[in-house]
Amino acid sequence: MKINGNVVDIHARSIYAACVTIENGKVKKIEKIEGSGVGFIIPGLIDAHIHIESSMITPGAFAVEAVKHGTVATVSDPHEIANVCGIEGVDFMIEDAARVPLKMFFGAPSCVPATSFETNGASLDKDDVREMLQRNEIKYLSEMMNFPGVIHDDEQVHNKILYARKFGKPIDGHAPGLTGRDLEKYVSAGISTDHECSTINEALEKISLGMKILIREGSAAKNLDSLKELYNMFPDQIMLCSDDLHPEMLLKGHINKLIARLISEGYNLFDVIRSATINPGKHYNIDTGLLREGDNADLILVDDLESMNILETWIDGKKVFDRGIVAFNAGHSRGINNFNCSIITNDNIQVVNQGKKIRIIEAYDGDLLTKEKIISTGSVEILRADTDLDHLKIVVKDRYNDTAPVCGFVKGFNLKRGAFAGSVAHDSHNIICVGTNDNDIVSAVNKVIEMKGGLSFACDNKIYAIKLNIGGIMTSNSCRETAHEYEKLNEIVKKMGCTMSAPFMTLAFMALLVIPDLKIGDRGLFDVNKFGLVPLFVE
Repeated sequence: MKINGNVVDIHARSIYAACVTIENGKVKKIEKIEGSGVGFIIPGLIDAHIHIESSMITPGAFAVEAVKHGTVATVSDPHEIANVCGIEGVDFMIEDAARVPLKMFFGAPSCVPATSFETNGASLDKDDVREMLQRNEIKYLSEMMNFPGVIHDDEQVHNKILYARKFGKPIDGHAPGLTGRDLEKYVSAGISTDHECSTINEALEKISLGMKILIREGSAAKNLDSLKELYNMFPDQIMLCSDDLHPEMLLKGHINKLIARLISEGYNLFDVIRSATINPGKHYNIDTGLLREGDNADLILVDDLESMNILETWIDGKKVFDRGIVAFNAGHSRGINNFNCSIITNDNIQVVNQGKKIRIIEAYDGDLLTKEKIISTGSVEILRADTDLDHLKIVVKDRYNDTAPVCGFVKGFNLKRGAFAGSVAHDSHNIICVGTNDNDIVSAVNKVIEMKGGLSFACDNKIYAIKLNIGGIMTSNSCRETAHEYEKLNEIVKKMGCTMSAPFMTLAFMALLVIPDLKIGDRGLFDVNKFGLVPLFVE
């Protein structure tokens, strides 16, 4: 098999017309030819850090869509499904991925549960992590979210890190805002990457200590604009990643669109392409071709480098995508779940006024970070949502046990009617709901419970929902079907006044207890900076 085009040689940093010969899954020969070729041939793209579960589709369905955008490999952290189903969940991801040609390289989740301050579906201790790290299909220790555990010498945490070092596998980091001596200790433990940088100064400090920076541009957190100047300073120390990519975003593009954007803005095209090919391939020691003779034939043909529209995608010498046609299907995924709670009532979420002031979560569009705000409750007996002030009620229900829901208040969603809920709630994936009144909150939560996982919106006895039949966080439907239903549900929420660009995505991160400042889990409000639970009422 031969492919003609303009080869983008990221090793020699040159572009030339060539014929690429593929034989037995390898690049056999790259021969320069006269004239100019049609299109550009570059190595296939790698997403350096992604939770495939956040696309709400299976690895197989993800692969069908990703190859259309020139993705040949992902560095995949199965942290989400592991928090629901433990090692069985990790095995599910590996098995499902094995049925499709996209190369999905998985890590051993390091933080299941992410913290000890919430309830989740499983626990992976140091022995579980050790067992996983010995597998060939496990390429690294997934993001070490428990940075306090690293800093304060938690034995379980340090044993997981030591096992990764013993087996020669890189350790991913997760340290938003960490600085100074605490950061130095975190990095000295052997943690080599971070994808949580939101400012250039934060990234530069981490690079100075030897970390590699994964520039994230996902559905919720978008850091490319803040960090892209790193391409002019430390191009060898950066990679591109999605982290969390919802289905409607995946339909529009993947890493290819980030590359097109950077090149069109004038950043060095060889450095940009390198950040999604050589850099992750080398760091994670993964078996992906880099368009050299003898390499695996993992390559793509694109129309133009400033648009990066994919014409062909090749993986291990097989053309898996050709001008709109995918050469494989996702197949059938086996069922897996962990859902064991009963419905709630209005009485379960009533908040009796116990003091003069309460803590309220202040959320922001397109940002995982939140703030704590203290507001006066006045003299009312029962605290309710106030849509005029945008003080909405937020409820978290443990989906693994029949325990009472936890209630708080949140500002920033601007919802005027109804309530919306989901069992996609990082990291433990309990049920989380924001609403304007108790009746609709109860209806939305109970619909998720009835489906044993999904997303819902309730208003005046009308309910709209999407069932997530795999782990309560993924569906067996295609990316296109899922994206259509998801966008429709988002639009319903927005029509009810919500000003968040991605309401359900933002809602899911309100339960992420490892991102500052104030979050909420099934056991109460959580101050991430103090790393502990705090009461709703302030004395």
